[in-house]
Amino acid sequence: MKSLTDPSQVLSAGLAKIRAEFHVPDGFPADVLAAAEAAAKRVPNQHADRTEMPFVTLDPAASTDLDQAFSIEASGGDLLLHYAIADVAWFVEDGDAIDREAWTRGETLYLPDGKAGLYPPVIAEGAASLLPDGPRPAAIFTVRVAQDGATKLDGAERAIIQSRAKLAYDSVKASDVPAGFAEMARRMAANERRRGASRVDPPEQEVERLADGTFRLSFRPLLQSEQDNAALSLAANMAIADAMLAHHTGLFRVMSGPDAFKVQRLRNAAQALGLSWPASTSLRDYQRTLDPTDPHQAALMLEIRHASPGASYQPYQDGVVPWHEAMAATYAHATAPLRRLADRYVVRCALAIANGQPVPQAVTDAFARLPKAMGRADSRASQINHAAIDLAEAVMLEGREGETFKAVVTDFVDHGVRIQLADMAVVATVKASGLRQGDGLTLRLVLADPDQRSIVFEPV
Repeated sequence: MKSLTDPSQVLSAGLAKIRAEFHVPDGFPADVLAAAEAAAKRVPNQHADRTEMPFVTLDPAASTDLDQAFSIEASGGDLLLHYAIADVAWFVEDGDAIDREAWTRGETLYLPDGKAGLYPPVIAEGAASLLPDGPRPAAIFTVRVAQDGATKLDGAERAIIQSRAKLAYDSVKASDVPAGFAEMARRMAANERRRGASRVDPPEQEVERLADGTFRLSFRPLLQSEQDNAALSLAANMAIADAMLAHHTGLFRVMSGPDAFKVQRLRNAAQALGLSWPASTSLRDYQRTLDPTDPHQAALMLEIRHASPGASYQPYQDGVVPWHEAMAATYAHATAPLRRLADRYVVRCALAIANGQPVPQAVTDAFARLPKAMGRADSRASQINHAAIDLAEAVMLEGREGETFKAVVTDFVDHGVRIQLADMAVVATVKASGLRQGDGLTLRLVLADPDQRSIVFEPV
């Protein structure tokens, strides 16, 4: 973990260049802002009063666009998860200026020096955000979680809620969250193991802006509070997906697993990294044993992610069971409508079918268009993230040309190998041959060019 002071503003200038290169929106058009100001004043009148329910939110400390709040209660041996999702559709109408702009964006874009939101702040960080500073409209999905972790959608309604607390991942205590929070996460994790889910959360290489204005480049494993909170979102998304599938409608997140050739390469990588992977153990079972705090195991987790094909969106098709290999389940995105366009439509669909109403035609039509729109948005977000990391790596290493660095080989690429530096959160490709995954080597830095977001090493 290294801090980048950036006294000459090279990184800041590079981020501005990335924004221009990838056409990251700077604010919103005047008509969208005006429409959002008017929409934010709409008084919810189709919502039940559920302000007595003890909802809380759990997010990064600095977040203000809060999509989800939760409350948990016991029901015999089951747990009832009351999962409140921001009612974005109350403020955004089909075809209005806000909606049209959201379709051009697809999702919120995150950069180290700030984000480009899917919706204007007056909605995303105000009227629709489930902050504790006042009642907010939401869609409450009640999910029954059995002792074995099986999930079922018990009901859904539009309601007014009042969050009791804005909890943060890095400071939350067990006494802050509703009773049953840890038990629900345990049930969901046990159910994932029984299903054979292969979802893994390797440390993320990220660039973060700190309070003092400096930037930090690091590999950051997920906190336990993040993983437990993700289990609640998973429960809601799976229950909603099952309900949509049963009603022959919906939009689903789908993904296949690595092919046999890539699995064998991963086995070779594990051996080279000094890790024991029994021949009788499948990739799905093995990767769940990996520890992201161990550098060698974390490196393999990253390679597993690289080997897996990307996820995509798929509308319901007769006779086709939408499947997400990493989840080992039918799965949907519904829980982040302030940040993902598709979720707003899935929420509307699930509300309709849970209450015995027809799915609006505008929602069904959107399901056919969303895979392309979301694919385009996901691709741009990924490119921006990689560009920001490449920039930070170049800024960190600029001026150190000629120095040597210890590294480890993590994978093979065209005409070389992918390496990870031993004492910095830097990943690069090097032209080299005769190496194996897991080999240590010494590299000399040849070039670090922030303007081109490029670093070049050569083996010593």
